[in-house]
Amino acid sequence: MSKNILVIGSGGREHALAWKLAQSKKVATVFVAPGNVGTSLEAKIKNISITDIQELITFAKQNNISFTLVGPEAPLAAGIVDEFRANNLKIWGPTKYCSKLESSKAYAKDFMIKNNIPTAKYAVFTNVDLAKEYLSTQTLPIVIKADGLAAGKGVLVANKRIEALDFIDDIFSNNKFGSAGNKVVVEECLFGTEASFIVMIDGKNILPMASSQDHKRLLDNDRGPNTGGMGAFSPSPIVDQKLHDRVIKEIIQPVIDGMNKEGHEYTGFLYAGLMVDKDGNPKTLEFNCRFGDPETQPIMLRLESDLIDLIEAGINQKLDTISAVWSDKFAIGVVLASSGYPDSPQKDDIIVGLENITDDIKVFHSGTSIKDNKLYTSGGRVLCVVAQDSTIELTQQKVYNAIKEINYKGMQYRHDIASSAINLK
Repeated sequence: MSKNILVIGSGGREHALAWKLAQSKKVATVFVAPGNVGTSLEAKIKNISITDIQELITFAKQNNISFTLVGPEAPLAAGIVDEFRANNLKIWGPTKYCSKLESSKAYAKDFMIKNNIPTAKYAVFTNVDLAKEYLSTQTLPIVIKADGLAAGKGVLVANKRIEALDFIDDIFSNNKFGSAGNKVVVEECLFGTEASFIVMIDGKNILPMASSQDHKRLLDNDRGPNTGGMGAFSPSPIVDQKLHDRVIKEIIQPVIDGMNKEGHEYTGFLYAGLMVDKDGNPKTLEFNCRFGDPETQPIMLRLESDLIDLIEAGINQKLDTISAVWSDKFAIGVVLASSGYPDSPQKDDIIVGLENITDDIKVFHSGTSIKDNKLYTSGGRVLCVVAQDSTIELTQQKVYNAIKEINYKGMQYRHDIASSAINLK
């Protein structure tokens, strides 16, 4: 029997997840709430303009939804999983309580220390003067994070004391991040190579996804401000079997055990942002309680298993009975952003050239709109262009050749996505 699936969200991650779900022969329709221009153009995918949780519950009941997949962090933090389960609806994601691992950086750091999960030294403040006083005793560079959800932008790696003090003022006094800035986390700066380690957890069993690496900074060579992510590649060459096993044992399993101790079963995707030092030791930079964006886009291109089967196994707590099959090819996704991103993204610029993209390239939409049959920018991260090939070098060449076909006013993107993997060779 063909299934109807509901995906929550509107970004490039949700476009990629819905696209992958729609490839299944088991699927009749993938509904995306609210979706984007990209999802509206895909076969077997239909956007619905609903964001209210209770209205989504009504829709799921009326449309015989087999399960709901939550993409972004905000609905998880708002308790969408708890509400759906209370209505006997199947949904994939962590509860509101478990989502605190992402929605509160202070809670996450305390949780890590309590459960012996390796991470950076830190201190938490609710007072601007105490935060500044502590800062004056610390060596630079130093990392400052707004406690709550800030779309990946509430973090500063400060190399100068004045920029650190200004950022603390932005958080507390200037209310730059709203309620996300009620607390601030100040932590030591870790050095090494970053990796994204994403798994599925069904409360007891772990199913790892393909490894990947994100590029957070706006500009080449990891310069400029932090963003939601400017590109990603998969697999990550630094995540070998030894590191993989250590991350499962020292980071992922303790999350499951720690949540169970607190009386809350963790279900859903878990993303551990790692810093791996020169000796191969991993420490946890952050947890996300969902698939990463833009890591999802290249990872979904490499996934050969039916995503329906994986998620249903997760919902039924049978992840130990299934495995994920991955292409042995490399995949790279490069984000095309608006002029002014991340602080003041320009909108309503005409996008041209997508019709020239060949079938071996996949373009996922994030911030686009259609007016009079023309495509326009409508957000900070506009598109994610993804290519796949047998080597990382060929894949990089292919993705950047494709990007040359696309243009809009002020288009900005990094030119070095996956270069770090090439340089490791």
